Amino acid sequence: MEPKEQVYQAMQQAKQAVSVGEIAKATGLDRKVVDKAFNDLKKDGKIVSPIRCKWQAK
Repeated sequence: MEPKEQVYQAMQQAKQAVSVGEIAKATGLDRKVVDKAFNDLKKDGKIVSPIRCKWQAK
């Protein structure tokens, strides 16, 4: 599975706004990989930021 998909699934399961560190810990991926996935998902319009430095799946 592609890291972006892994990150998105973890965000959907969280059902709340999460930080890069929380997703990195939950998925076991490197923080830099998660950060890149967040940027890609943001460009795709799949995630939003309801709270500063936290992201949530739409």
